[in-house]
Amino acid sequence: MVKPCWKPSVEGDGGLGRGGDTRGRVDGLMWYKDLGVHVNGEFSMAIIQANNLMEDQSQLESGPLSCLESGPYGTFVGVYDGHGGPETSCFVNKTLFSNLKKFATEHQEMSADVIKKAFLKTDEEFLSLVKQQWFEKPQLASVGSCCLAGVICNGLLYVANAGDSRVVLGRAETAARGVTAIQLSMEHNANNESVRDELRSLHPQDSQIVLLKHKVWRVKGIIQVSRSIGDAYLKRAEFNQAPLLPKFRLPESFSKPILSAEPSIFIHRLTSKDQFLIFGSDGLWEHLSNQEAVDIVHSQPRNGIARRLIKAALRVAAKKREMRYSDLKKIERGVRRHFHDDISVVVVFLDSYSMNRSSSHVPILSIRGGGMPASPKR
Repeated sequence: MVKPCWKPSVEGDGGLGRGGDTRGRVDGLMWYKDLGVHVNGEFSMAIIQANNLMEDQSQLESGPLSCLESGPYGTFVGVYDGHGGPETSCFVNKTLFSNLKKFATEHQEMSADVIKKAFLKTDEEFLSLVKQQWFEKPQLASVGSCCLAGVICNGLLYVANAGDSRVVLGRAETAARGVTAIQLSMEHNANNESVRDELRSLHPQDSQIVLLKHKVWRVKGIIQVSRSIGDAYLKRAEFNQAPLLPKFRLPESFSKPILSAEPSIFIHRLTSKDQFLIFGSDGLWEHLSNQEAVDIVHSQPRNGIARRLIKAALRVAAKKREMRYSDLKKIERGVRRHFHDDISVVVVFLDSYSMNRSSSHVPILSIRGGGMPASPKR
């Protein structure tokens, strides 16, 4: 059984001597790694906890993306925003990259199909865990996680998303000195009309597939996201019954999964104008616009930039509640959730000089924010 987790870990030699402790640091409810080195440049990571149990997880893997000496090599980034508990996001943080490497090894390349298979396999494995624990821990069926992953490999950026986390590209404009924000991920949230239309087309016989409750659209009136890892109670009817809590049970059984783990995948060929990527859970984008976040990264030093993005979001959250940021920082976890969500941020800088780095000079790094215990390199 996956246990709730907090203490982060780092493995490998990437980032040694850059930005201090390679294990990251903890400051109150915030964990951060101010600066490190990956295959394609530098990166900065940070997470702030708001929930009583940390539900956000994130990771960055740099180096081999398969078990083959021939490659592929590159950088993998994951942001996992859990809901209902930390178990699914912890499981994804431990499992998804291993599945990606397995399928990349089988296919002998990186591709959208490899990433899709890794998502679906991870979901399948978590649902198997739910089945094993069904009578001892039935509430595991109501735990899930949004899953955002990015893979930089051979000059291509693959973005795969299931849920409502987001990745934004900062692109330099030749006509101006600024950097333009370009959103690269599609969000699967029922508040988006296109998502409601998709759900209605997939479930034409179900007039209540999406319901408006308290001015918020929800799938079956329960959950906002339409795609996720986990949430077994909305994927298999066998988990939508006692001993699951009544509030999660639907009045009628279903034969077709209501939620899906299949990611939307976007492939982008990187150019010299592409400066950096901001991966963030929805807690960041609730308070900062795409352009605001890009402007912060563009105008400030790299070292500690992920932490500064979170602080900028928290200042906005405090202002919305007509309070000072200094007072918000004093609020304990759990109560904090009334002011902001857990927030995960990974900023990945794209340095053109390192894009074509030979495999013999690839910095190998495995860093997980949010607390997964270290695992041996495969």
